[in-house]
Amino acid sequence: MSILLAWLGNTDLRASESPDSGEGGPILGAIKAMGFDVVHLLSDHSASKTRAYARWLECQTDATVSSHQVKLTSPTSFEEIFKAATPVIEEVRQASPTTPLTFHLSPGTPAMAAIWLLLAKTRYPARLIESSREQGVKEVSIPFELSAEFVPASDKTADEALTRLMQGLPPESPAFTAIIHRCAAMKRTVAMAHRLALREVPVLIQGESGTGKELFARAIHQASVRSGRPFVAVNCGAIPQELVDAELFGHEKGAFTGAASGRAGYFEAAEGGTLFLDEIGELPLASQVRLLRVLQEREVTRVGATKAKPIDIRVIAATNRVLPDEIRKGHFREDLFHRLAVGVLLLPPLRQREGDLGLLIESILASINAEASTQPGFKHKKLDIGAKNLMIQHSWPGNVRELHNTLLRASIWATGDRITAQDVAESLAVTVPPSVESVLGRPLDHAISLPEIIGDVARHYLERAMALTHGNKSEAARLLGLGSYQTLSNWLQKYGG
Repeated sequence: MSILLAWLGNTDLRASESPDSGEGGPILGAIKAMGFDVVHLLSDHSASKTRAYARWLECQTDATVSSHQVKLTSPTSFEEIFKAATPVIEEVRQASPTTPLTFHLSPGTPAMAAIWLLLAKTRYPARLIESSREQGVKEVSIPFELSAEFVPASDKTADEALTRLMQGLPPESPAFTAIIHRCAAMKRTVAMAHRLALREVPVLIQGESGTGKELFARAIHQASVRSGRPFVAVNCGAIPQELVDAELFGHEKGAFTGAASGRAGYFEAAEGGTLFLDEIGELPLASQVRLLRVLQEREVTRVGATKAKPIDIRVIAATNRVLPDEIRKGHFREDLFHRLAVGVLLLPPLRQREGDLGLLIESILASINAEASTQPGFKHKKLDIGAKNLMIQHSWPGNVRELHNTLLRASIWATGDRITAQDVAESLAVTVPPSVESVLGRPLDHAISLPEIIGDVARHYLERAMALTHGNKSEAARLLGLGSYQTLSNWLQKYGG
């Protein structure tokens, strides 16, 4: 199968509206010359014109034609064209991940052709074609490499919102300089974290594995009045269930077999400072009950003791689980969630941080070079353009942690002073994508509830979009393709968001 993507141009429209002219237009010419099976049209023309052209094109060929209606304020806006084209390509790649793509340069404006060129040579490898009356349809060969990552232009509305959010903040704390970013989503998240650092409230940090939850927790602690006191990090998922209470709250001598002496728990160790409870969603329910009491009473009772000890700590919790889902499943207590979720941060995954990937690659590689500089046979490593493009094309399911480990492996395996595309490809080949339960392909030997499945999917994405946009319904509607904030409100009402 072969797939063609093209903007619907004026020449193509005129050809369909005047079939007797003998001019088929660039898109029809490409299909007839190269036999594409599927055509995806991107169109800024009216929906009626787009539909009419798609029907006409299907009558002229055997190709399946899909149209994607977009709205551009200007057909020469590189940023808008980029943002319109990339989700269409992603949709096509998800439906046909191994099918080669072809981008048609001729239809549309020069700006549209330039974006096709940029995408084909960097993030989405594709064949490029062009057509003309004199030479017909031919493949375009670009005899050089490009390396580029889209960096969104300054958005006045976002900047104004960010300024309002940061009203009253002191000069930015150096605690947050370690968080490498420039995208608007991370700017908002960092600003909110900075605000939370100044308040003595519990914080819940949510985000996928590898998004930097502990980095944010440490920054909040360092920017707070508790910065001179301990920061104690605990991975709740790494503690055996039978030892959770003893590790968190401490124990007295003889409290259980093997307790030869009394021992302070993590809560007491963090006295005056910050206790970071990572992966709090892994705590067993019995320990959640005890944790809730400690947070409410601000005192801790060691296992085997009868007298409580007052504590003065701040709790920051983190999880890669969606806690509202865990509450519905009975795996997490709702009262504990509300006790922790006073200040809530949702860290965006790396694939949603437009413009940050290049910065992170440069920063991480510089750090790797610095750490390895004293090792025998060290060579300062640089990244080839092809290697960087391969990294830009990757979706990074493991986020910044996966990015760091991939660069580290590639720098070790690179024999010279340059990290090549092959080094990166081999480094990526050993990573394992996260296992997720597929909505598709479920067995039908037992009855399923299709409305329930659709509802679960809707709730999942509604919650993520609302959290990511900090409750901005218009922006959440845009992320979910729902058209307007009113449509989003209807979905939220229907699915209990």
